[in-house]
Amino acid sequence: MRIEADSLGERQIPDEAYWGVHTARAVENFPISKRPISVYSELVRALASVKQAAARANVELGVLAPEKAALIDAACQEIIDGALHDQFVVGVIQGGAGTSTNMNANEVIANRALELAGRPKGDYGFLHPIDDVNRSQSTNDVYPTAVKLALMFSLTSMLDEMRMLRDAFAAKGDEFRHILKIGRTQLQDAVPLTLGQEFHGWATTMSEDVDRITDTLPLLREINLGATAIGTGINAEPGYAASVRRHLSEITGFELVTAPDLIEATSDTGVFMTFSSALKRAAVKLSKICNDLRLLSSGPQAGLGEINLPARQAGSSIMPGKVNPVIPEAVNQVAFSVVGADVTVTMAVEAGQLQLNAFEPVIAHSLLQSVTWMRQAFQTLRVNCVTGITANEQRLAAMVGSSVSVVTALTPVIGYQAAAALAKTALLTGRSIADLVVESGLMTREQVERELAPERLSGAPAEA
Repeated sequence: MRIEADSLGERQIPDEAYWGVHTARAVENFPISKRPISVYSELVRALASVKQAAARANVELGVLAPEKAALIDAACQEIIDGALHDQFVVGVIQGGAGTSTNMNANEVIANRALELAGRPKGDYGFLHPIDDVNRSQSTNDVYPTAVKLALMFSLTSMLDEMRMLRDAFAAKGDEFRHILKIGRTQLQDAVPLTLGQEFHGWATTMSEDVDRITDTLPLLREINLGATAIGTGINAEPGYAASVRRHLSEITGFELVTAPDLIEATSDTGVFMTFSSALKRAAVKLSKICNDLRLLSSGPQAGLGEINLPARQAGSSIMPGKVNPVIPEAVNQVAFSVVGADVTVTMAVEAGQLQLNAFEPVIAHSLLQSVTWMRQAFQTLRVNCVTGITANEQRLAAMVGSSVSVVTALTPVIGYQAAAALAKTALLTGRSIADLVVESGLMTREQVERELAPERLSGAPAEA
């Protein structure tokens, strides 16, 4: 063990630990979530990126010795590359507006830098977690910047999965383009469309939500580094904000912008509510698609039974042969969680007071969990469900052939009142609309067949 001290007294720290006394106290104080911040590797990477940019800006401005800056830079790079993430041990839910997370990062980076210099961990007289690693910074500009970076890092893979799911729906749309079916409004029979049109509609939904989430990226790229405690830039050199932004842009590859009003940017967390709303929109619409998949595959005998979802596992411990739509069900539950997280983010944004919002840790946790779960939900829905969907063509054809809803296509020729009377007769007798229209003398067989051709019923182009 080694002894470290802060303003509250001393603590014994395990020799192998890269974290120090501030982290130790936070671990004691916040045993709530049982989830360390390391579960979000993108957040750890973002914190190291901020600290690396700060070290480069500080040496550029002459407020940090080049040899110290080099050691901090090297330690940060190792963390960016994936090392020492297990040393980020404070809980994701914590008081203090993220101070514990910032201190955890400062201590890990300092102790790794000391190790690189051939010094023992805890030798803070040589290189200090706050005086050196945290130079020109406050939790209040480091933490929100790191959260924004983490969300942008996470979004890259989530949007990739969204696009692949969109493409999977589109591919099924092409596969099913020739299959006519009955549409439904308010769960009642409506006019026909093709199964391919239905799947292409879902692909368009996914594409629109990719665009809406992407629209939030410019907001996330606006940072408040250089604001320090409340936005006045106290303890930071003139020119620091511009320098650290430039270095952080180079490190991350993002075109970052310093907020024009650092007071506002430090106290206002509305960007996270906007981003959360875009996630919620995508989650809710995906959940609706999953509802449709479950309805269309219901049965197999007593339900709609229009499509078959891949059988993934036994569905019952009591009913042999039962197979449930477990993949869409799981994705539904992810959507419910994202909606709940959006409420949490909304309340946390509202609860900010004066120059700071103390509740950014729960905002960060809620958003990063939502992005992570949505990414994995998109993947499992695509891989374990959508790509294996098949159509029950015979059942679909039989439903179209017996449906009275096709009389809608004949209304412009025979009129609404006559069409309604024929529909009532068809329902009572079970006879086809086509036969009844011909027998009534309102149209010839050729006219009926032309009006009821699949391409006219669905609006889809005829097969070549």
